[in-house]
Amino acid sequence: MPSATRRPPPADLALLALAVAAVSTAAPLVRVADAPALAIAFWRNALALPVLALLVALGARRRHDRARETLDGRERRLCVIAGVFLGAHFATWVPSLSFTSVASSVALVATQPVWAALIARARGESVPGGAWWGIGTAVAGAVVLSGVDLSVEPRALLGDLLALVGGVLAAAYVTVGADVRRTVSTSVYALVCYGVAAAALLVVCLVGRQSLAGAGAGYDRTTWLALVAMVAGPQLLGHTVVNRVLGTTSATLVSVAILFEIVGSALLAWIAFDEVPPASAIPAALLIGLGVVLVVRSGAEEPAVAGAPAME
Repeated sequence: MPSATRRPPPADLALLALAVAAVSTAAPLVRVADAPALAIAFWRNALALPVLALLVALGARRRHDRARETLDGRERRLCVIAGVFLGAHFATWVPSLSFTSVASSVALVATQPVWAALIARARGESVPGGAWWGIGTAVAGAVVLSGVDLSVEPRALLGDLLALVGGVLAAAYVTVGADVRRTVSTSVYALVCYGVAAAALLVVCLVGRQSLAGAGAGYDRTTWLALVAMVAGPQLLGHTVVNRVLGTTSATLVSVAILFEIVGSALLAWIAFDEVPPASAIPAALLIGLGVVLVVRSGAEEPAVAGAPAME
C-alpha cells in the first residue's frame, strides 16, 4: 500500500519552506490592495499566466522537444480538475470572511491536512499513526493561534460552512496536483491549472458583479503594485513552488506545512502594520512545527518518481 506521507528529499523540504514563506505574504498584500477579494484572487491567477507561458516556451525550446509539453487526455483532465478545485477554494473561503469571524474561518480552513489525509486513506494509501498525531498537533496549533469563535447565528454558520468547504477543496487541489506532477512539469501544470482557476473566478466575479478594475479611474497604483507582488510572491514563489515539490512530497505533508502561513502572516502584519501578534503565536508555531516533524518522521523514504519533470 503506498504511503500518504512519503519523506521528500531535503532540498524539497527547503523549497517547501520557501513556498510557505511566500504564501504568508498573501494576507498582508490583500489588506494593502483596495479591491474586492474575489477580484484579487482572479488577478493573482490571471497575471501569472504570461510568466508561466514564457517558462513553458523556453523549456520546450531548450529541450527541442515540444512533444514533451503536450498533455495526454488524462493529464489534461486532471489539470482542469485541479484548476476548478483551486478556483472553488478561493470562491468559498474568501467570502466566508464576510459571514463569520476571521478566527473561525481560519480555524476551519486549517482542517485542510485532515481532509488531505482522509482523501489519501480513501484512495487506498497508508496514513501512519504518527502522521495522524502530527496532523492533530499542527491543526491544534492553528486553533491556538486563531482561537475558536463558532456561532450558531445563521449568517455565521454559513460562513463557517464556506470555510470548512474551502479546506476540503484545498486538500483536493493539492491531492490532484500531486498526481499530475508525477508526469507533468511544474510550469505546464501551473499554466493550465491557474488558467482554469482564473476562468472560474472570472465567472464568479461577473455573476457577483465584483469590479475587476475598480470604478471610475480604476484601481490605484498601490493596488496594482500589491497585485503584482501577489503574483510574484504567493502565486509564483508560493503556489507554484508547492506544485514543484508535489512531485516528490505527499499532499498530506504539504497541507500540514502550509499551516505555517498563519504564523507567517501574523509576523508580517506585526512588521508592516504594527499589529502585535497574540501571545499564542509562539506556542502555535511550536505546535505546527512539531506537527510537521511528526508527519515527516512518519513517512518512509521513497525515491523521487521517475520521469517527474523539474521546475522550468
